[in-house]
Amino acid sequence: MKTYICEICGDAYVGDEKPKNCPFCGAREAFIKEGKDAKPIVNNVKTQGFAFLTDVSRKNLEETLVLETRANAIYLCMADKAETYEIKAMYKRLAKVELEHATIATKFLGIQMSEIKPETCNEDDVENFKRTVELEENATRLYSQFAREATEREIRILFTALTQAEEDHIELIKNYLQ
Repeated sequence: MKTYICEICGDAYVGDEKPKNCPFCGAREAFIKEGKDAKPIVNNVKTQGFAFLTDVSRKNLEETLVLETRANAIYLCMADKAETYEIKAMYKRLAKVELEHATIATKFLGIQMSEIKPETCNEDDVENFKRTVELEENATRLYSQFAREATEREIRILFTALTQAEEDHIELIKNYLQ
């Protein structure tokens, strides 16, 4: 057994093999290192303080927090309306990943998570899949833009990883639409 640590969220995974994606934030395998080699970007906030963020990155992280907490609430609604246990479990997992993204944003911003308000969703799985793809495509587009706008290395890395995680969510949902 080994300990693997995600360099995006800083969470540890214990197993015989490195996971293909972080089970907590969805970052791809390239961001997961053996424990002794890991240098999570969220730890840099502790050493650099919050002042290292530019106004642009601060605004983009605030927007990320809003998007991710909203996605979390929407996916929890979709889980409640799901027709099968598989779809319910999938949406609950996506909700947890989106909440982890929001948590990462709060760490960079140096703020507490505010209460997440419930969201509405459709009763129909197919309609919810379509809405999920729209939400994830929007997030992918925004995070790609935010990565280009960032001048801070850690913020560029974060938004690159979030872009990829959201792209993976799109692929997951498209498999349900086929």
